[in-house]
Amino acid sequence: MSAGSPPDEPEPEPAPVSDHEVEGTRAVPAESDAALGRRAQILATEHWGLLAARSTAQSEVLTRITIFLTLVSAGLVTIGLLGQASRFAGWFGGASLAILAFLTLIGFMTQVRVMNVSEEDMMYVVAMNRLRGAYVDLDPQVEEIFLASTYDDPAGMKQTYSFLRRRSVSILLGSSVMLLIVVNACVAGLLIGCAVVASGGALGWAVGVGVATGLLYAAGFMFFGGFGFRRAWSHYAPRRTTPGA
Repeated sequence: MSAGSPPDEPEPEPAPVSDHEVEGTRAVPAESDAALGRRAQILATEHWGLLAARSTAQSEVLTRITIFLTLVSAGLVTIGLLGQASRFAGWFGGASLAILAFLTLIGFMTQVRVMNVSEEDMMYVVAMNRLRGAYVDLDPQVEEIFLASTYDDPAGMKQTYSFLRRRSVSILLGSSVMLLIVVNACVAGLLIGCAVVASGGALGWAVGVGVATGLLYAAGFMFFGGFGFRRAWSHYAPRRTTPGA
């Protein structure tokens, strides 16, 4: 340092680290372990609530299906007994039509409820996928442990329903919805065929019209189910989407 020159100023000390992390140009407060633990507890409570609601809906709809199948069995047995008592003449036609009409109405109501519960079940699965995504946000290391999806989009929903293999047509054929569609289609076909015979139509016409009615009934409910599925997803925006989906 030469004579007359000002003394060197000491270098400023680095500013102490604050309780904020910089994210871009905006300071974001760092969350404490207590805050993260509280958030995890809230998410877990919501998860258990969704599981309970899903279990209740499944139990209720299985009871409805059991009641309906019992009524169908009892109704067909009653028609057989009435046929023996009336020798399949006289008031037998009117009584059979009344019983089959009742079973068709109850079957229609049960079918609608089962399809609604199927949509609700999908809704619960998507909601729980969304919660798993929130768990991953809290602790990214847990993502590799989950077999069920952490993405709340259609691909994630399908993975949660079947995370060991891809879903195939066997899932549809073995579902409760398809079982009810087949039973209801048969009951509706019997109703229309019985009406044709009661009105004086030929047996061949009754069989043909009954089969056509059953097929239309099944096709209508399958279209209704597909339309409801697409409509539900059109009103939802996923929070996390499956990579490559």
